[in-house]
Amino acid sequence: MRILGVDPGIAILGWAIIDKEKTNLSLLACDAIITPSRDTEPTRLLTIYEKFSKVIQTYSPDILSIEQLYFAKNTKTALTVAQARGIVLLASAQHNLPIASYTPLEVKKIITGEGKADKQQIQWMVKTILPMITSLPKLDDITDAIAIALTHAYIKSFL
Repeated sequence: MRILGVDPGIAILGWAIIDKEKTNLSLLACDAIITPSRDTEPTRLLTIYEKFSKVIQTYSPDILSIEQLYFAKNTKTALTVAQARGIVLLASAQHNLPIASYTPLEVKKIITGEGKADKQQIQWMVKTILPMITSLPKLDDITDAIAIALTHAYIKSFL
């Protein structure tokens, strides 16, 4: 099974491709789609759509594993993240890609065993689960996307 994990965002959208063969997990690719803040919102969303569609076409995942939105204090940020998430869902639907959605709490609990885990705990566990990662990606968004993909791999193992 090939899992495409996504940490949605309009400025930075992290993505990762995890291959799961029985109990073996491997990281095939990971990166971020970065949109310049000087671009208009519609242009940024179009960039996400085009680049994300290319990721789907390049890696042919079996499923999308994406983080559910949670509303923080900044409603404006939450709305733009929701728009980017919608673009990802649209592109996935156009490619007939099934979708699994997980809350940040579920990701933390599955990856670390603790729902209140911090970024460092997530990063440490990602490196522990995938020892082929010699150094973590520079952007937390990419590491989060890896964790989201791993969450689906683990949940699928228990079903």
